[in-house]
Amino acid sequence: MSAAHRRLTFTALASVLGLAVLAGATGLTAASAQTYPSQLVRIVVPFTPGSQTDILGRAYADKLQEMWKRDVIVENKPGLAGTASTAKAAPDGYTLLLISNGHAMIESLNANLTFDPVKDFVGIAKLAVIPGILVVNAETGPKSLKELMDLAKAKPGALNYASAGLGSASSIGVELLKAQTGINLVHVPYRGLPEAHTSVIRGDSIVFMTFFSAGGDLIEAKRLRPIGVTTAKRLAVLPDVPTLQEAGIAGYSYDPWFGLVAPTSTPKPVIETINKAVLAASKLPDHVERFTKLGVDLTVSTPDEFDALVKSDTERFTKLFGKAHN
Repeated sequence: MSAAHRRLTFTALASVLGLAVLAGATGLTAASAQTYPSQLVRIVVPFTPGSQTDILGRAYADKLQEMWKRDVIVENKPGLAGTASTAKAAPDGYTLLLISNGHAMIESLNANLTFDPVKDFVGIAKLAVIPGILVVNAETGPKSLKELMDLAKAKPGALNYASAGLGSASSIGVELLKAQTGINLVHVPYRGLPEAHTSVIRGDSIVFMTFFSAGGDLIEAKRLRPIGVTTAKRLAVLPDVPTLQEAGIAGYSYDPWFGLVAPTSTPKPVIETINKAVLAASKLPDHVERFTKLGVDLTVSTPDEFDALVKSDTERFTKLFGKAHN
């Protein structure tokens, strides 16, 4: 056999083997989707128990467990540790991450990331949009957004604002307000919503952006006073509270979103299986009733739509706030 003939035969054999491997991989991927889930599923929440992300994660975990007849648990791993550990988890659909749109701020806040917030994850679904509510101390806080703005301008750098953590959805809302108006409020990140609420009630912070699903009881008990909502329309649960646009911040609109991602390379059929289950859960009457009362919009996206949203918001926030540097 000539050398040319041997090269041709080897090339043909390699091509056949390559196709066989590809076909086998496709078959395994399809099979994994057909049997998924065959074991416990973990939803990692990079925030503390009681946070908005945690509340949403536990609600969906309960519904998925009922549907799949498999254990679905929430693991709270606050901070970058939870996100980093999920990025390095096996891409098999058994370790998921529930993120807020604060995920899109990671590169603006942390210079030494061990993962890429876009490339190391694949979207499963946007689960919800939850309007933000600016709240102040009910007794001593400013009576309106205008009064808050006047105080901030009179005392630049002397007033604190609380958040549920660095890069949380609650911090982005106020950072966008600062960027748009030029006011100087000092960010004090806490370990979750409960501590941030307490900070405002105690008087340590002048304002906090919360959610009705997490802070509604404190608003109704008149321990916190709402002075504006971040979305373009007023909330049905707080009809007398103006939007920030109505209160004088022209063009301000902020729709905090929450969603599920998985480590990149997770098989697409598995991603689609989870997406379909999440979509079905979002339509269950008791689930809808629970969250509608709290002003939550349970709008579930496709995986591709959520990938595009995470990428576009990451680009938007990086352009607005820049990348963190050492």
